[in-house]
Amino acid sequence: MAAQHDAPLETLFLPFASGVLSWPAGPVLFLRARDGAPLREHAQPAQLVCEQSFRPFADALEASGWTVRDEQQLAGDATRYAVVLVLPPRQREEAKALFARALALTAPGGIVVACQHNNEGARSGEGDLQQLAGLGGKLTKNHCRAYWTAPLNGQHDAALAQRWATLDAPRAILGGRFQSRPGIFAWDRIDPASALLVEQLPADLAGRGADLGAGFGYLSAEVLARCPNVSALDLYEAEGRALALARENLAALGKPAALAYHWQDVTAGIEGEYDFIVTNPPFHTPSRADRPDIGQRFIAVAAQALRPGGRMWLVANRHLPYEQILNESFGQVRVAAERDGFKLIEATKASKSATPVRTPRSTEPKWGRGGRA
Repeated sequence: MAAQHDAPLETLFLPFASGVLSWPAGPVLFLRARDGAPLREHAQPAQLVCEQSFRPFADALEASGWTVRDEQQLAGDATRYAVVLVLPPRQREEAKALFARALALTAPGGIVVACQHNNEGARSGEGDLQQLAGLGGKLTKNHCRAYWTAPLNGQHDAALAQRWATLDAPRAILGGRFQSRPGIFAWDRIDPASALLVEQLPADLAGRGADLGAGFGYLSAEVLARCPNVSALDLYEAEGRALALARENLAALGKPAALAYHWQDVTAGIEGEYDFIVTNPPFHTPSRADRPDIGQRFIAVAAQALRPGGRMWLVANRHLPYEQILNESFGQVRVAAERDGFKLIEATKASKSATPVRTPRSTEPKWGRGGRA
């Protein structure tokens, strides 16, 4: 799911490739790390530690031999790093908290180096790091901006760093019903596509189900609340920070259904035979690449994982190109509801002897680009 050309990753290493900065002999930490040729050209596996909570990117890093740790593991490690590399996220509160953590993990005399695309908050990110610790320099290329601190020896704003460190902490939302945090999809609200799905959710869903792309657990919580005959529910989510929240949110419900949590890239396939699946699939990666093929793959994987006669309830932007894969993968496909630019699709997997039944041409989903960010 990583982009073919990763401009921010390439530009992040520009200061080292051009000789403006020297690659250190000491340990290096890479926050929100992504694999790619620029990383492999500079770092050695024994030197580098990567933090990445998005499973496809973490898998790619591990496949290339890099050490990948999560936020909790780093918090318990006393190592301080000569260079901390950062690919800040688009969400500004999350990015500020990441800068504060980067400073806390930097050794005396070390530097923090960050890079963002110009359309993804590069100017704001540069200003934020400058406010926190001052800048040692910057370079621009590939419509991206790389910027870094001078060697750090306690001159940063410690009080500001302490405040920023909590900006992406989990907190109660929606009247205390859920815990969420900045940077998670629709982190402080119920997005309208998911709300549409819930409004039309049939109470007769039963047996074993799955939520593909579960986020902080909203759809799963509604399934458990509205469908009393659900006996088991598996949550699949590629973003580890979101899955941890979903686990906490569903544990608070005290429901009798058996729950399982999978930090997993759905596009790589899932195991199991399900009676139903609900999904509001993404069509962007965290690097903001526009990827409608992700949702198409969600549909194909759901069809493979459903038992004959099993149902998928999918909500997406009405313009996404899902019509062909839906009709190829399911015996029956119908538009259950439309609102605010979204369509809700019910798709039923054919039995082995059944003849596929298609939605009449005039009401078939007409998909193009757009949808869940």
